[in-house]
Amino acid sequence: RSSWLLLAPLLTPPVPVITAPPCSLCPEGAHRFQWIRNLVPEFGISSSHVKVLSSPAEFYELLKVQIKAAKQRVVMASLYLGTGVLEQELVYCLEEALEKSLQAEGSPDLRVSILLDYTRGSRGRKNSRTMLIPLLQRFPEQVRVSLFHTPNLRGLLRLLIPERFNETIGLQHIKVYLFDDNVILSGANLSDLYFTNRQDRYILLRDSPEIADFFTELVDAIGDVSLQLQQDDTVQMMEGMVHPYQGDKVAYCEIAKRRVMEVINSARTRQELLHAKTFHSSQPGSSLLSQQGSQAPGSLKPEPDTWIYPLIQMKAFGIQIDEMVTETLLTEAERDARIYLTTGYFNLTQAYMDLILGTRAEYRILLASPEVNGFFGAKGVAGAIPAAYVHIEHQFFSEVCYLQQQERVQLQEYSRAGWTFHAKGLWLYLAGSDLPCLTLIGSPNFGYRSVHRDLEAQVAIVTENKALQQQLHQEQEQLYLCSGVVSTSTFEQPNRYVKLWVKLVTPLIKNFF
Repeated sequence: RSSWLLLAPLLTPPVPVITAPPCSLCPEGAHRFQWIRNLVPEFGISSSHVKVLSSPAEFYELLKVQIKAAKQRVVMASLYLGTGVLEQELVYCLEEALEKSLQAEGSPDLRVSILLDYTRGSRGRKNSRTMLIPLLQRFPEQVRVSLFHTPNLRGLLRLLIPERFNETIGLQHIKVYLFDDNVILSGANLSDLYFTNRQDRYILLRDSPEIADFFTELVDAIGDVSLQLQQDDTVQMMEGMVHPYQGDKVAYCEIAKRRVMEVINSARTRQELLHAKTFHSSQPGSSLLSQQGSQAPGSLKPEPDTWIYPLIQMKAFGIQIDEMVTETLLTEAERDARIYLTTGYFNLTQAYMDLILGTRAEYRILLASPEVNGFFGAKGVAGAIPAAYVHIEHQFFSEVCYLQQQERVQLQEYSRAGWTFHAKGLWLYLAGSDLPCLTLIGSPNFGYRSVHRDLEAQVAIVTENKALQQQLHQEQEQLYLCSGVVSTSTFEQPNRYVKLWVKLVTPLIKNFF
């Protein structure tokens, strides 16, 4: 399929229209992906500012160190904050940083903004809200806790769906953790499992003020259309804001879309102006003295060799940028290119499946074996979810075999004793290259929920730097090392038996998990 045809129905104002087919901009190397900046801001940075983390423990320790060192801002967006000892330690770190700011001379500079999902964050008597209320009570001028409530859970539906299942309608699923000008992008939530034995992905962007500003503004925008947690554990909307489930749904979604698109478009304009200024100042006719005169000594930044593109997906608000870019990447991947795609929950959209089965690139898809699925061993109906994923996996594998694509499209299952699997993303290797030049990292799982129901954000990281490419390659290899290739015999194992009722129900409920 042509990218033109693919992108046309998805583009709605104020998303700017792509004016050239992606690969015509530059036929070789990382710059072939510059078409993405026609949709979102492009942030050029030095690869020396990028660090790939590999373990939950490393992620947790980094969170604590960054919180304690923060001077101006801590912004954290997650599905929820857990209620265990490790999560309480994070709250203590926030308290310590806020206390230090309060005792500093002059007015306290540190601001803490936390964005969570309302339904998941309110579950149970002890929950994310009760964990954070002491911070709100002690530092009311410095702390903001926003709880996003999907506009699709309202009326009778909201009254009838039990607490444990109401999150199937839609969630705040973005995971971004930033501290001053340092940003951690991940798919991990703020919960003890994600700090110990639940494998995910984590990338730190150091000294990246423009990127930190963008995600601060994005979280602020979503926070503005979310319920605000109060010191007495009640919630209320900001003055004059339409309520997400009591107010007019269309009006609420229009306001939310406008706020988020303002963030995207204003950042895109800023980066375009910055790019133009940098480009002109680097032209032969520009004076070296005038360039040096505009910057303090030692402040010259290294030439960027890595580009960050934030990709946002909020279908409820009519924002489909991540879906658009992902589909285009899959469409444009040439013969002999290799795409390593991983998801903790294998439930690809029909569009993504069609592209994988109908295009020319090689695919290595990493997914969770039933034992490392996050729902494995759950009570009640949720306990059948791993079997539903096995059924979906078997159906896709059967389609691959029917089309005789087993060599080109390979499934691999992550398996690791005592661990669960939550990693998601994509690594793209151009034809003839042993190293990836692009990765996607963030919250989306490439499934129906990610595309249609939840608020999602990830970034495309494009790099020309061999050392960073090597880091990304090692990250991919480390994850895939814990996997086995799926074959026909995989589904003949006793633990892959799927009950008839699960097979019958899966098509009806697959769009909810």
